[in-house]
Amino acid sequence: MNQFFDKNIPATEPRFTTTQGQYLAFIYAYTRVLGRPPAEADMQRHFKVTAPTVHQMVLTLERNGLIKRDQGIARSIQLMIAPEALPILR
Repeated sequence: MNQFFDKNIPATEPRFTTTQGQYLAFIYAYTRVLGRPPAEADMQRHFKVTAPTVHQMVLTLERNGLIKRDQGIARSIQLMIAPEALPILR
């Protein structure tokens, strides 16, 4: 059965991959604790990945409407989904 037609999942529930969910959870937790969104370098250190990997993820999250950024302004990431929809940060 196709998971997108599962009647137990609300149609408005955000859909993202496990990895995307971890990035979103990190952005949320970092912002809550430190009072400002993370820089890409902060995500790079946390996830132990390269700078291009983080940048591509940020672009993907933005393209999918999961985050919003202000071009040319550092640390301007805003979550576009409810915190309740986020997975637990691992």
